[in-house]
Amino acid sequence: MFKKYLSKLEIVIAFAQSILTPKQFIFLSAVLVGISSAFAVIVLKSFAHWVFSFATYINGILKLSFINSILPIIGILLTIFVVKKVLGGTIEKGTSQILYTVAKKASIIPKKQMYAQIITSSLTVGLGGSAGLESPIVITGAAFGSNYAQRYKLSYKDRTLLIGCGVAAGVAAAFNAPIAGVLFAIEVLLVDVSISAFTPIMIAAATGALVSVIVLDESILLSFKQQQTFDFHNIPFYILLGIFTGFISVYYSRNFARVEHFFGRLKLSPYKKALFGSSILAIIIFVFPTLFGEGYESIKTLSESDPGQLLENTLFSGFRNNSWALLIFVGLTMMLKVFATGITLGCGGNGGNFAPSLFLGSYVGFFFSKFLNLTGLTKLPISNFTMVGMAGILSGLFHAPLTAIFLIAEITGGYNLMIPLMIVASISFAISKRFEKHSMDVKSLAAKGHAFTSNKDSNILTTLDTNSIIQTDYLTVSPDENLERLVDLISHSNQVIFAVVDKDKKMVGIVHFNTIREIIFNHYRVKYTLIKEIMIQPIEIITPNDSMEIVMNKFENAKVVFLPVLKDGKYYGFISKSVALEAYRTKLKSMTIE
Repeated sequence: MFKKYLSKLEIVIAFAQSILTPKQFIFLSAVLVGISSAFAVIVLKSFAHWVFSFATYINGILKLSFINSILPIIGILLTIFVVKKVLGGTIEKGTSQILYTVAKKASIIPKKQMYAQIITSSLTVGLGGSAGLESPIVITGAAFGSNYAQRYKLSYKDRTLLIGCGVAAGVAAAFNAPIAGVLFAIEVLLVDVSISAFTPIMIAAATGALVSVIVLDESILLSFKQQQTFDFHNIPFYILLGIFTGFISVYYSRNFARVEHFFGRLKLSPYKKALFGSSILAIIIFVFPTLFGEGYESIKTLSESDPGQLLENTLFSGFRNNSWALLIFVGLTMMLKVFATGITLGCGGNGGNFAPSLFLGSYVGFFFSKFLNLTGLTKLPISNFTMVGMAGILSGLFHAPLTAIFLIAEITGGYNLMIPLMIVASISFAISKRFEKHSMDVKSLAAKGHAFTSNKDSNILTTLDTNSIIQTDYLTVSPDENLERLVDLISHSNQVIFAVVDKDKKMVGIVHFNTIREIIFNHYRVKYTLIKEIMIQPIEIITPNDSMEIVMNKFENAKVVFLPVLKDGKYYGFISKSVALEAYRTKLKSMTIE
């Protein structure tokens, strides 16, 4: 029945494509992708919320804290099972994969990503893994956009644009924050779009948020209605919070990488690794139950008038009314969050760092303001600092200050905190950028030259394949030949540069036409001068494995128009700077999203 309905819908869409202009069809596509992404959010969020509520209910009856510890073990093991038995043994994790797809795979995302993220992250996070659903949501939305574009044979530019639409709709639906959805798609993923590309992305984000509001229970969404008025006298403390969140962001980013690296080096089977990691996670959650799942419920608790509720049903419930005990509990939870998330994802679970960044930010903001209040140094509005702290960590980890500012502004129901949000997000971003050049999701890809950055030239160069512009049909000469041979080659070809190679095809030098221009008409010198007497050594040498960014840097350094290419230590060909620039211009034209 569903397949029959889907087939009819595809016929309608195909008919619409035939009668609409390309731009009108993109607008329609943005709506459809937005709806698809929103329903993916609804499934994920509803399942995760239901499991959390169920676990909390059972724990409230039985008073057994270990129940919340057992569920993450089950969830991660089930995730491994599904990946091995249903998804072919592999699954792409993290929003960085979208960047890689855009840069290296022509914006083509496998069909399985339309459901793989929903299933696996539901099991991991829904059953208590200390990670977030937003990264799987973003990948799912991107997969809907890419596969929709492939189904209706849209161009690379339109595929990339619809990926952005899916991403924006997913974030907008997850938080009922359409502006943040648009900014996240553009600031984090599509760093090079024209103003006109905003329209379909905005349409998709608005659609996703609207569907979420209509279908999804508001209590499931992360939203705040209680906040105090901004007091400009607290600006110095917001500046200090920005510095604090910046350094905590660096702490989180580096330790998360260490944990992932540790699990990556473990020589264990997937199930043994999952059991080992999830067992450690279970112990952490047993002591600090607030690390269970996304943690959005505890964020709401922190911002309310009775944050001591966090200590209920924990080993520290006897200190429920002790403010210093609560502060220590929050501080330890804050520092352990990175390890809980790193273990969850490193041992085989699926999720992301978006929700953990909000969780960590709220705890940082609460800890900072509560500590100053308890010391009697000042009287800060704790709820405001709790919310503004989220923007600081989000900005620091993802290098996305605009997304952080408007996301928190939208989920707090107004823009009363705009000034402190701007202060904290910008300072945190500046500090994090100083110590971490790339955001935590992009760092590994950028190191391999695979990811888009804010540098437009680098973005384009990463998509070019060095091998595609190497010219291997250049004629070569021997070092022991005289110039007569070289003159003959010049007169019968358009070639102006020659590699000098020995009998083993190893390059011993190069000769350019300009080098022999002055002696080419001197018959005596042409006859009795050997090539090895006039050849020179190249300033730079290229290998087929060099990225195009490296190639262009070598051209800039050498100040020449040809560079030789060596493969396995032997002469392979030449790269012409004019050919490289032409490839750059062609790619620039094809990649500009309008």
